[in-house]
Amino acid sequence: MTDDDATAADRATVPGPVEVLREIGFWLERSRAETYRVKAYRRAADIVAELPDDERAAHRAARSWRDIAGIGPKTATVIEQAYSGVLPQLLLDLRGAAKPIGAPGKPLRTQLRGDLHTHSDWSDGGSPIAEMMGVAAALGHEYCALTDHSPRLKVANGLSADRLRRQLDVVAELNDRMAPFRILTGIEVDILDDGALDQQAELLAELDIVVASVHSHLRDDSATMTKRMVYAVANPNVDVLGHCTGRLVEGGRGTRPESSFDAEVVFEACRTFGTAVEINSRPERRDPPSRLIQLAVEMDCHFSIDTDAHAPGQLDWQGYGCERALANGVAAERIINTWPLADLLAWTEAPAT
Repeated sequence: MTDDDATAADRATVPGPVEVLREIGFWLERSRAETYRVKAYRRAADIVAELPDDERAAHRAARSWRDIAGIGPKTATVIEQAYSGVLPQLLLDLRGAAKPIGAPGKPLRTQLRGDLHTHSDWSDGGSPIAEMMGVAAALGHEYCALTDHSPRLKVANGLSADRLRRQLDVVAELNDRMAPFRILTGIEVDILDDGALDQQAELLAELDIVVASVHSHLRDDSATMTKRMVYAVANPNVDVLGHCTGRLVEGGRGTRPESSFDAEVVFEACRTFGTAVEINSRPERRDPPSRLIQLAVEMDCHFSIDTDAHAPGQLDWQGYGCERALANGVAAERIINTWPLADLLAWTEAPAT
């Protein structure tokens, strides 16, 4: 092979501008960069992807990307470099700067087969279902649950029953295209003030994964909160108790203390009714705190290590949860998303014993 042949081959391996822009967005999200920076690259990717072929060819020939609303000088430079067969320096820098996430948890991370708590732009996530799930598959997952919010959480554009049914049709179509990777149908359903769930019971029964979480009245007294959580955990449609204390320990939303509840009573309900305790991997949550993970281990609970991802780059945060699980004595066999898909679904569908 001549030098010219080698150069041509190298250029052939450079992704197109849409893929490059989205990968830049991935690394920015993964590193918890400012939201406006992430949106700039993801918006530019969407704009280029949606251009008709003739318009795209015209802008490429004229190098007029900055004439398009929503494409600025930095994103235009990335587009031109990608089209010229040069891997943009920004992407090289982001790849090089990426640090391992939760490195001590790597042995456990390699055993996880999926993620059971993620969000798309159908509720308060930032990306379409197909993009979220494509990244999940690229990260090595065999399955991933889509768990957008339920209707009461209006600030998060929660899904009504009708919207959720429409989403199930979209997921079915994607599963036909993405097999053998499997998108699990799901929801993050609000636990209401009386412990009821914020969605129709018959619809919840159709879903593969139901994560139940408290998002309102987090400062209720311990007795009230305990009752709410136990009622929800005992519901036969619930598979995972999400971010149980509701705390925030850092980040742009500020901090928030733990909710007060009787953890022994709640975790005993989780054990009795076959509901996994979520270890939420979001850096600003780190929920439950270590002492409660250890208590749930002592009480023989099952666990689920989830990202609660709202963007593709956040799907790589699972290592944070794995690190905390290993540090607190959680055995891999007690983590339901280390299980093969058939075993997981048999467990979520089985009645409590």
